[in-house]
Amino acid sequence: MSVLLITHPECYDHVTPPGHPEQVARLDAVLGSLKDLGLLEAKAPMVAEDDLLRVHTAAHIKAIRDAAPESGWRSLDTDTHMSAGTLAAAYRAAGGVIRAVDAVLGGEAGAAFVAMRPPGHHAEQETPMGFCFFGNVALGAKYALDHHGLKRVAIVDFDVHHGNGTQALVEDDPRILFCSSHQSPLWPGSGAAHETGPHDTILNVPLPGGTASKGFRDAMERFVLPRVEAFAPELIMISAGFDAHAADPLAGLNLVESDFAWITGRLCDLAEKDCDGRVVSALEGGYDLEALGASTRAHVEILKERSG
Repeated sequence: MSVLLITHPECYDHVTPPGHPEQVARLDAVLGSLKDLGLLEAKAPMVAEDDLLRVHTAAHIKAIRDAAPESGWRSLDTDTHMSAGTLAAAYRAAGGVIRAVDAVLGGEAGAAFVAMRPPGHHAEQETPMGFCFFGNVALGAKYALDHHGLKRVAIVDFDVHHGNGTQALVEDDPRILFCSSHQSPLWPGSGAAHETGPHDTILNVPLPGGTASKGFRDAMERFVLPRVEAFAPELIMISAGFDAHAADPLAGLNLVESDFAWITGRLCDLAEKDCDGRVVSALEGGYDLEALGASTRAHVEILKERSG
């Protein structure tokens, strides 16, 4: 088996205002970096609203639908904007993660990478924020548990920003372990180490600005990897944000491509031990286009190498 790459051209129709970092060109950088890897490919379907209701309220879904403009932009906050194509793109970004879960758990692929935008890990139950509208990875985890009958899913988020939305959407479910490494202090201001959730299934690893390869790898080896191993998940999901790269303009960690390859490999080690190698990864942040492309390639190359 190989890696299934899931994307859809409608993600290009989510157009943000000029100068916005979460831009259409991000998808070109990601897909361009992967084009010669010989991956399996599939188009992301629209998510079913019944599935969105696993993590969001009907009021939230309606509010997003009602906010969609016919032209121009509508701003939901200072960072999060909708164009005429945003609603379809957001539905396909969420649907792409569902498709990935089905493919990996159904044996179609050993691993899957969802190259979609808008991202999702900041969206809370009733609040779009941080460029995000729906909690894509949180939704995928709930779907894997409820639809496929898994008992435990682990989510690892190495985006430079804390996955506040994912944490909020999964912390009440003891079947989901959520681990986030992120720069702190930094927007959105959450993700302190003492935030462990009502079932002790939340692990936050704040990293000071300037942290480079050694500090990141030490933190992962000391905190995140042992915790995932102890949880013995049946599926590992990754919120793959590449904005912890040293070149990224929105933050101040100093990782390089080899760090993303390393953590991907270590998570694959755990997946082979407990999950029959099953990994689903979804794109989150990453705003320097060259670094984003190179980091994504390093990540997916390891997924391909390890998925056979």
